[in-house]
Amino acid sequence: MICPKCEYEYIDEITDCPDCGTRLIPVDEFAGKLTTPADWVIIKTLSEEYEAQMLKDNLESGGISALILAQKDHVYPGVGGLAVVKLLVKKKDVTGAIALIENIYKGDSGIE
Repeated sequence: MICPKCEYEYIDEITDCPDCGTRLIPVDEFAGKLTTPADWVIIKTLSEEYEAQMLKDNLESGGISALILAQKDHVYPGVGGLAVVKLLVKKKDVTGAIALIENIYKGDSGIE
């Protein structure tokens, strides 16, 4: 048995994760639900990490998981846009994520 949240494996007699309380599932069922890099899609490329983080926070508050891939070269001092920051979401969430981001840039939060 394995905790789908903590990813710790336990003996068969344990039914709930001692750390987080989540119901344990069989290891073979868990293996079928693992997320792989192929499950993620780049939906926005930015030059600033703070902007990517704000978008990520908004997506996650809307129930959409997001990742930030920052490829910033910190070795060489410089001014300007040397950063490449990518915002990724799961393939199944692309349409909703893009719509939410478009609304953010339009200034429409969707909150009445």
